[in-house]
Amino acid sequence: MSLSGTILRLFGWKVVCSVPDYPKCIICVAPHTSNWDFILGKLAYWSLGRQAGFLIKQEWFFFPMNLIFKAFGGIPVKRGKGSSLTDTLIKKFSETERMSIAITPEGTRAKVSQWHTGFLHIAYGAKIPIVLGAIDAATKTIHLQKTFFPTGDTEADMEAVKAYYRPFTGINRDNFTV
Repeated sequence: MSLSGTILRLFGWKVVCSVPDYPKCIICVAPHTSNWDFILGKLAYWSLGRQAGFLIKQEWFFFPMNLIFKAFGGIPVKRGKGSSLTDTLIKKFSETERMSIAITPEGTRAKVSQWHTGFLHIAYGAKIPIVLGAIDAATKTIHLQKTFFPTGDTEADMEAVKAYYRPFTGINRDNFTV
């Protein structure tokens, strides 16, 4: 067992994975209600011998944090009007042989009424699968058990994704809504 798998087990967590190691994919991660989600997700993916980058707001990329986040696969995101992160990532996926990026559709650890759809647009535009990753605090299980292929119908796709996540409980359970 890997060191990361051992650390997860010491804290009572387990990883259940039945999806292939796709050369290119978006990993949709929910519920995202705690800073621990990042650590748990990284440990889970490392325990499987896999690598994934993640999006993080540009404001976190200051010295020395930028060195840490970059080493862990962090990709700084400049939020706001005029920047098309979706188009940039679609292009990046087309230019590389192997790339996985974890995205939290909630976009924040706080309770939100609406999920962001960018992960659906990126996967559809890049013609890559979405691995649905769930962090279930109720059972202390990290699930990587479903692959979703977006159809281009954003509303229907989002409803299907949310339906998958309904049974799961976030670490801060009151912050998770689907």
